[in-house]
Amino acid sequence: MSLPQHVKIFEVGPRDGLQNETALVDTETKVALIEQLADVGIQTIESGSFVSPKWVPQMAGSEAVFGTIKRKKGVVYSALTPNMRGLERAISAEVSEVAVFIAASEDFSQKNTNCSIAEGIERSALLTEAALAEGIQVRGYISVAAGCPYQGEVPATDIAPLAKALLDMGCYEVSLGDSIGVATPGHIKNIVDAVATEIPINKIAMHLHDTYGQALANIYAALEMGITVVDSSVAGLGGCPYAPGATGNVATENIVYMLNGLGIEHGIDLDKLITAGDFITKKLGRANGSGVARAVLAKAAL
Repeated sequence: MSLPQHVKIFEVGPRDGLQNETALVDTETKVALIEQLADVGIQTIESGSFVSPKWVPQMAGSEAVFGTIKRKKGVVYSALTPNMRGLERAISAEVSEVAVFIAASEDFSQKNTNCSIAEGIERSALLTEAALAEGIQVRGYISVAAGCPYQGEVPATDIAPLAKALLDMGCYEVSLGDSIGVATPGHIKNIVDAVATEIPINKIAMHLHDTYGQALANIYAALEMGITVVDSSVAGLGGCPYAPGATGNVATENIVYMLNGLGIEHGIDLDKLITAGDFITKKLGRANGSGVARAVLAKAAL
């Protein structure tokens, strides 16, 4: 199959990445990271999450982040909203768009959100309806779409109706998440094939973790299937509490480097992106999770 001419990167580092850090990250650092990411050419940045700080302390103060960032024209600043209270806070913070989520397995849904999949769909539908009424666009996530830490394998045929439910309720796009990073390219193709029977291919995005080192190969497989939107995290920020030793989200720098090699347009300045990743990893006092960034920075230091 032919590859797409253009791919959109959906940056999740400031939310999905930072929420897994053990040390609290101050608002100033979060804002500086988001503004740097906007300056490198990324068009959509998941900038926070309006969840209870009791459950996700790193996302406390998302109002302050959205109230402080200098918003760049043409950049969408999104936030995750798990419930109606979170949506109300997001609306007050004037977010560009919100995300709702459901799980692909009953076990994960119960343990992660204390509700069944059916209840999760109902909750997401109410949130989506309320957000759309406020003129805020909504993106849908399906977590553990390639495998569940409790249930194990999730049949691809189980995911398709969930994607359709999200699209039918008003989500403009559905992001399929390999939350524990267990998928392989063949698995990804099976999932995309199944979901594409229910919703258009241009409404599907991929959110792949690199736990088993398969993320780039999986993304390439998705590109071959016609996928043109990929979620990623600068410097590979993030992790997965359900997979010990997981490296977490695929690094944005690694994807951009691959896309450059394939001649696929994306609009991102790789050098500036590496600088942004270097900034946040130094602030966090952690190693850079991008092999591309490590190689470029090491070469520059010679």
